[in-house]
Amino acid sequence: MQEISVIILKNLVILPNQEIKVELKSEISQKIIKDACKTDNSLVLVVAPIGETTDLPKIGVVAAIKSKIELPNKSLRVNLKGLQRVVVNKYFNKGNEEALSAIISECRLPKFNELEVIAIRRKLLETLKNYIDSSPEISNSILVGAQTATSLEVLTDMITSFLPFDTPKKLEYMQNINAMNRANSLLKDINSELEIIKLEEKINERVSINIEDNQKEFLLREKLKEIRNELGDKSVREEDCEKFRATLEKLDLPEKTKEKLANEITKLEGISDASPEGSVVRNYLDLVLNLPWSESSEENTDLKELKKSLDKTHYGLDEIKERVLEYVGIKKINAKAANPIICLVGPPGVGKTSIATSIAKSLNREFIKISVGGLNDSTELTGSRRTYLGASPGKIIQSIKKCGVNNPVILIDEVDKMVKDYKGDPAATLLEILDPVQNKAFVDNYVEEPFDLSNVFFILTANIESDIPITLLDRLEIINLNSYTGYEKVNIAKKYLLPNIYREYGIKKIDLTDKQIETIITNYTYESGVRDLDRVLRKVIRKVILDDIKEIDIKEILGEEKYETAKLEQNPYPGVSNALAYTPMGGIVTKVETVKLPGSGKITITGMPGKSLEESVSVALDFLKTNYSINLNNQDIHIHFLDATTPKDGPSAGAAIAIAIMSLYLDKPIPASVAFTGEISLKGNILKVGGVKEKIIGAINTGVTTIYIPKDNETDIQSIPKKMLKNINVIGVKDYSEIYKEVFR
Repeated sequence: MQEISVIILKNLVILPNQEIKVELKSEISQKIIKDACKTDNSLVLVVAPIGETTDLPKIGVVAAIKSKIELPNKSLRVNLKGLQRVVVNKYFNKGNEEALSAIISECRLPKFNELEVIAIRRKLLETLKNYIDSSPEISNSILVGAQTATSLEVLTDMITSFLPFDTPKKLEYMQNINAMNRANSLLKDINSELEIIKLEEKINERVSINIEDNQKEFLLREKLKEIRNELGDKSVREEDCEKFRATLEKLDLPEKTKEKLANEITKLEGISDASPEGSVVRNYLDLVLNLPWSESSEENTDLKELKKSLDKTHYGLDEIKERVLEYVGIKKINAKAANPIICLVGPPGVGKTSIATSIAKSLNREFIKISVGGLNDSTELTGSRRTYLGASPGKIIQSIKKCGVNNPVILIDEVDKMVKDYKGDPAATLLEILDPVQNKAFVDNYVEEPFDLSNVFFILTANIESDIPITLLDRLEIINLNSYTGYEKVNIAKKYLLPNIYREYGIKKIDLTDKQIETIITNYTYESGVRDLDRVLRKVIRKVILDDIKEIDIKEILGEEKYETAKLEQNPYPGVSNALAYTPMGGIVTKVETVKLPGSGKITITGMPGKSLEESVSVALDFLKTNYSINLNNQDIHIHFLDATTPKDGPSAGAAIAIAIMSLYLDKPIPASVAFTGEISLKGNILKVGGVKEKIIGAINTGVTTIYIPKDNETDIQSIPKKMLKNINVIGVKDYSEIYKEVFR
């Protein structure tokens, strides 16, 4: 018999020839280990409570303390090796100590028939091998150790320590001192485990048979994918995902954007080919990954070459050319300077679109045009969300994608014709796109990630400045492209239109005289620009080529004149004056006719006047009543603006209305060669108006020789070629009395 210190381990069983590591937190257990290490053999008795009770077993295992380490958390890590089973005769405490000790004695092990041991050993090893082959949880190393075990005692303990038994089962094996009984129990338990494994396999087979169709399809497709990989044959979707990933790796994008797109690619991989969502995700990735996030055109910064290129394609238009040169010059000094937001305002055909195209070509940038005329839905600019059926990016992102660079010239046409309604305010949305402070992180609803638009050169166009939405107007650099004079049109035809036609048709120069070109301009076109002139010139050139005409007769080629130069009345009537007006088609001369009728002072206005024009009539009449004793007692006045099919409005006809009424009452006709523009106030001041250049050009084309304009508009004359002003007298006036003295003297 022998006295030994006792270590109680809950939920842990040690067997002979087994090594375990255990962390002891109890101060009592730590003291027992430390005291045991002071003895020669460093032995302790390791036992585990039986079941749910605190009863200690009658069989324990003597273990040697191989090592101990004190941990920072004040625990003691101990390495124990089981040596042999022993019988516990008695548990006791020494004196007042809490540490438990025991009196132990050796177990009397039974003797077995040698042949019986050999047979059971073989059967045990065979069953163990079958179990190892069936269970992936057990390592093959146990089989090697089991085959070299010296006795049935060692073999059974070794197998028990390796098998995944719970604590009560292991405690049962530890307390059984009969190795033959342990071997038989192991055969039974291992075979039970084998049966359980077979049952699990059958259950898995039955479950796999009951998998839903789409799951079966998924499994089959996964197998098919593996087969294709082995054959080197990949599906279209797999190839797409590989291409998308390769493209994403090359892109210089923010981490958040890259992560989002990577997730979309992963999502595409997991979507069935039959699912419609696959095409949605594929189309999204195809667009976003092919956007020019960092692709830019190399801009031409040679100012001399740039000016030469612009002059080569367009006559005049000095203000816009100068602004582009200024922009490039500033960019050379500071590459981060904001792009201007230019708005070209002018009637159709004056070259708004073509000069924008020329600017893009001269700068060596890509060009694209977007029309927003009639646009009332903001999503056409910013795109629709992917959750909507038929979703697509907005016009801006689509344009960027088509150009293939992030710094194109984008022409936004007809901004004065956008419509604000219940669908939204496209002008406000467009402002966010144009504003260099906001557009650095422009988010299209479809793309969902910020795209930098600050490198884009936006050019806008409009026909009438007053129709541009007020939210945009104060952010734009307005550059007016005025109507061309007849002189300018002749030069444009000779220097630009005809050479282009010759190149396009592949012919040599045809002799068209200035006089013939003037005839075409005056009698066969009626426009502010040169668009119609280009069409008519092409018609003439085609006729000359195909009919082999030697001597060009414009009337014979084009037929009767479509437009006649206005013939001035030789004997004008009292009460009639010429008012100059500005329309989207340029400057025109319209007549103001007045007559007196018996009545009660009623004023009738006809000719489709607008509200501003009606107010001009009221102001002119009240001014004349106050200052020139015009009396409407027992009389009505009918004021008519000629060409009743065209709506007329705007505050610039006041002077012409007052002169027509005064002519009526004085019974003095006004020469038909005289025209007027300017608004009148109740004090008789002639106020500044717009479109004076176009109005003067329209007057010249009509045959007017004298024009009265507001004094404040005299600076507008400087933009008209001096050659055109030789045969016309432009008089600036501040007050109505100045006109009165000149016209009625």
